[in-house]
Amino acid sequence: MEINKISFQRVIIKQMERTNSKKLTSEIFYAALKAVDPYSAVKLYTDKIRSAYQDGSFKRLIVTGFGKAACSMSKAMEDNLGDLIDTGILITKYGHSISQGSGVKSQESMIRIYEADHPVPDENGLRGTEEIIKILKNADKNTLVVCLVSGGGSALLVSPYEGISLDEKQKITQLLLKAGVDIYELNTVRKHLSKVKGGRLAEIAHPAKVISLILSDVIGDRLDVIASGPTAPDKTTYNHAIGVLEKYKLTEKAPESVINMLGNGAKGLISETPKDDNPVFEKVENTIIGSNRKALEAAKEKAESLGSQTEIISSEVTGEAREVGKWLANIAKGLRVQGFKGSRCLISGGETTVTAKGNGIGGRNMELALSFAMEIEGIDGITLLSAGTDGTDGPTDAAGATVDGETVKKAKAIGLDPEEYLRNNDSYNFFKKIDGLFITGPTGTNVMDVQVMVIE
Repeated sequence: MEINKISFQRVIIKQMERTNSKKLTSEIFYAALKAVDPYSAVKLYTDKIRSAYQDGSFKRLIVTGFGKAACSMSKAMEDNLGDLIDTGILITKYGHSISQGSGVKSQESMIRIYEADHPVPDENGLRGTEEIIKILKNADKNTLVVCLVSGGGSALLVSPYEGISLDEKQKITQLLLKAGVDIYELNTVRKHLSKVKGGRLAEIAHPAKVISLILSDVIGDRLDVIASGPTAPDKTTYNHAIGVLEKYKLTEKAPESVINMLGNGAKGLISETPKDDNPVFEKVENTIIGSNRKALEAAKEKAESLGSQTEIISSEVTGEAREVGKWLANIAKGLRVQGFKGSRCLISGGETTVTAKGNGIGGRNMELALSFAMEIEGIDGITLLSAGTDGTDGPTDAAGATVDGETVKKAKAIGLDPEEYLRNNDSYNFFKKIDGLFITGPTGTNVMDVQVMVIE
């Protein structure tokens, strides 16, 4: 009886440790989110914008925004510069609006909001972009344009080049996403099929003064990649875009109009996206106001305040999600073997990819977490949370998932085969069935993904 009592106590202690570790990863993740709050980030720059408006003797202030954080960023503009704003248009993802909804202008606001689809563009995104183009074409040298740019902007700001339909743009986007291209490759193609990406929005706004405030959702914070660089010089060419399609063997699958346009661009029959030496950029200021690295540093500070010895192992995590999951698991297991006192927290961030071969539902964070869970099956004292800072992982309502050494054991106990779910890219349904989803709802920001590992 005494042995059974001791065993029962050990089980209770382990359950409490797992609960505490999961709570800890969640607290650390939310600290990361707070550090990249779009409202606060924009507010810091509103005095500078007011000074630029007054010093430049501008007569109009136009606000445009596109991305998952557009509404929060815009609210900071209205709360602090509302007396100067003449008009504006925002495009954000469905469910990310904090105002009146798609295409509706409230009585208090001079800025209209369009909600549209992501990551594949839709008609609402097209309509919103047409409105942005319209107001920017009317901008002149007496106009100050503030562009609020955040993750998701590439899909939400959509205006296919002449000769390419929205349906064809949707098809090539879906092909690229399913092929597992990284964000640099994806946006290289996007820029060369668009009237607004790759610096072309800056061309439309010229000769107005343009200030772009940017929340980075790409590794390295490259201005020409974030939201496909609508107000930044483009470093890529039509030949680069063709190279992406050839690399992933998509030239036979892509719409004929896409192949024709890229081919004509490579031959010089269609003008290239504007480069560094283009005079339209003389009156453009692009400023990064939030990034994944900033989020990770805040997460580290929070973890340390909670008593964990903490390290940021990488802010540039890339590659196939399931392989990254294995890599992180091996790091965690290595620490367990070495031994240490107290708890360790390892933090990473970036953006992995998923090459979809199955027909399941999931996202890169959940796939990473499932792979990680399979590697640490039965090992106590290791917990991982992997989640998207925008609150969305793939086409789901989850931001990601939380796993530990009991995750796979729990799944197998109810007849689930983790390997089959991973093969079918069905990580969402796997975690839904074992209550492992991490759900935040739309966060209003987007600086890629964050992984928090706690090792006891």
